[in-house]
Amino acid sequence: MDSSERLVKALRLSKLELESVVDGGGSQSAVGLGFLHEYPLVGGGEVTDTYCGNFSGYKICLNVAAHEAAGKSGVFTRKIHFSCGKLTCPLCTRSGWATKEARKVTARLNVASERVGLDVEHIVISFGREHYGIGDEKVLRAIALKACEELGIIGGDLIFHGSRHRRFEPIVGGGFRQFGTDWQPHEHELGFVRGGYTCRGCSRKSNCLAGCGGFDDRRWQYYQKTGIYVKVLPKRKTVGGTAYYQLHHASIRRDAKRAHVGTWHGVCSYRNMGKVKVIKEAGGCPVCGSPLQEGVYVGKKNFVLNRYSPDYERDSMRDLAEDGVVVWYVVPKRQYGRSSVGDSSARKVFNVQFAGGHYA
Repeated sequence: MDSSERLVKALRLSKLELESVVDGGGSQSAVGLGFLHEYPLVGGGEVTDTYCGNFSGYKICLNVAAHEAAGKSGVFTRKIHFSCGKLTCPLCTRSGWATKEARKVTARLNVASERVGLDVEHIVISFGREHYGIGDEKVLRAIALKACEELGIIGGDLIFHGSRHRRFEPIVGGGFRQFGTDWQPHEHELGFVRGGYTCRGCSRKSNCLAGCGGFDDRRWQYYQKTGIYVKVLPKRKTVGGTAYYQLHHASIRRDAKRAHVGTWHGVCSYRNMGKVKVIKEAGGCPVCGSPLQEGVYVGKKNFVLNRYSPDYERDSMRDLAEDGVVVWYVVPKRQYGRSSVGDSSARKVFNVQFAGGHYA
């Protein structure tokens, strides 16, 4: 088996997909195929361990009285699942790392937005076909940073994507693994345009005036000169949602000890902004706002715990008692010498708050 065949097997590409890799299967196909293998998509590896994605427990709110006042009934429950946190794990990336990283990106961009007085824009920097033979993300990043500087993008977060098309492969236990099929490197930028992106509200939008000096005019001239196409996309509903979407299918270097996904630059760089503390969300009850606590269910109902089942519910309202017996408890903080939660004797020390008082 030659090196090309080994790469095809590793990437799980069909013959049709292989032929689509750079220049329709021409002389550069083997090069593009190698780059795809070198820069797999986030979540494109093997499942780290058997516990990945498995149900780990509940977060609950027992403030039944407040729930009733809000028009709901019973205990608020939220299912929690294990996550290894590794970028290559297909079961843990989207719900674990990508979610946490999107919060960090959002927090930093919000601070920067207040400082510069500009809205966050979603910008795509597409490299020209003459750049497809570059298989080093550091080199491509330097080219993208130069484009940002020349076009007046004063700062933001660059997120590297090595391919434009994806294929999804189901994995055992639910979920999927994703693979890139076409090596077309580009960068997604969440950042700021100097003076704001005024072209969005320009009256000449449908017939842009050449030489007006606006961003669209500058980026078109830059494309004519360099072959690099830069475009500001329509506004998204939330910055966090856009960050999550870009992160959960970004490309990472296969052999990197510490994966480099986003690059902060300009007004958002660590030199200019320093570190931004991300305030961890309290994860309060969406019904009453009370803090969620680790909980345990001791009833007889069988709830759907597989996240990939069509009947799965992450958040739900449940009855506090079944057949007159309380079935939802707050797990006490473990103390040295005390029985584990699974031991029935431990339930005697649970302090359960509900409408009207306490059960001990």
